[in-house]
Amino acid sequence: MTGSVAADLLEDARPPVPHTIRARHEYRGMRTAEHYFEVPLDHSGAGRTAGETITVFAREYVATDHSEEDAAQLPWLLYLQGGPGGRGNRFPALGGWSKAAARDFRILMLDQRGTGLSSPIDRKSLPLRGNDADQAEYLAHFRADSIVADAEAIRQALGSGPWTIYGQSYGGFCALSYLSFAPEGLREALITGGLGPLAGPADRVYRSTFRRVAARNAEYFTRYPEDREAVTRIARHLRDTEEFLPDGERLTVERFQMVGSFLGGNTRLDALHHLLEDAFIGTPGGDRLSDAFLDQVRGLVSRSGNPLYALMHESIYGQGESTDWAAWRVLQDFPEFSPEAPEPLLTGEMVYPWYFEQDPALRPLWNVARLLAEKDDWPALYDAERLADNTVPVAAAVYTGDIYVDRDLSLETAAAVRGLQVWESADFHHDGIADDGEGIFARLLGLTRSVRD
Repeated sequence: MTGSVAADLLEDARPPVPHTIRARHEYRGMRTAEHYFEVPLDHSGAGRTAGETITVFAREYVATDHSEEDAAQLPWLLYLQGGPGGRGNRFPALGGWSKAAARDFRILMLDQRGTGLSSPIDRKSLPLRGNDADQAEYLAHFRADSIVADAEAIRQALGSGPWTIYGQSYGGFCALSYLSFAPEGLREALITGGLGPLAGPADRVYRSTFRRVAARNAEYFTRYPEDREAVTRIARHLRDTEEFLPDGERLTVERFQMVGSFLGGNTRLDALHHLLEDAFIGTPGGDRLSDAFLDQVRGLVSRSGNPLYALMHESIYGQGESTDWAAWRVLQDFPEFSPEAPEPLLTGEMVYPWYFEQDPALRPLWNVARLLAEKDDWPALYDAERLADNTVPVAAAVYTGDIYVDRDLSLETAAAVRGLQVWESADFHHDGIADDGEGIFARLLGLTRSVRD
């Protein structure tokens, strides 16, 4: 008995959860089906939420190259999205990795609990749970262990045998939890940019990633040396002049630094240059930040579309101890990222306490975020012994310069999972599957099949 909700689910051999298909569609070379499942909020069945359920949504994608009869015989591939807090992709058509996968699989695109159509959470819905403490307690059921338990319940409801899972970024963290607590449900596992550390503290994650982000800043400013002055000029301007985003909130230096999220990608690196090149516009009162620039920045610095990311981000590293705003504490040792630095660097996707003061979508959630940061009894997300004895074929892409999932920590994790095959590449960054998803997927699937077959 591991004490995980996923393991409890398997051991209890519960009947399949309620499952309905509400709509089917066919367009652009694919057929879709919209699946809804009623799953336990707490799969352990204990505590005051025993018996309470939530809705989990997943959309099935099948290429029309397969007849309906043949498609029904295809094995399932479950895609685990990045995040936390990111809903499943909505495909306008099959392309990249999904095109490659659809040749051999029925793809199930999961909206992880709390996102998309899966009992979604935001500042408007959370108060339904009660006070701040009640809301924090509720959110404690929205980590990888619960996502894995949902997936196992869904697999059983679909009548599937062991299936293939594909985890991107945080989805890879979930895949490691799946391998820990429910390997019986897996045929093989593919992971891209998602080999998270198996143990804490969270501080070492941010020490590694801050160094990676600093190096990526240097790489960016080498490619676009004129942007070093552009970033400095914008920061200086924001210190001296009030500028407001389209939602009426002030753009501070620290919020502007969040555009560094572009640094995590290949093509997005060049998009950052295009964002900065028309930042200023002449006005009767002197140069000001343009409306076009402010409109684009608002989409980058607001968490209105995925508040779970800010609320739960550090909890994905919490196991038996509090995270206590780890990124904010570690940041103090990297003064080059300070908004007061003479030439401040751009930051990555870390979460800081001031998010909940400056972002109107997060402001009502400040006390809930504080309680989650202080929580010191997070259960285990991984089973090191079971991973060391793993028999499920696993292949993972590790990106050498990844600023979100550190390469060295990834290789440390890979070494702790028996039989895990690593393909490391310096040609891609965290968004590698956006560059060559078809090629990366085929390579990883080939690695697992070479072992299994």
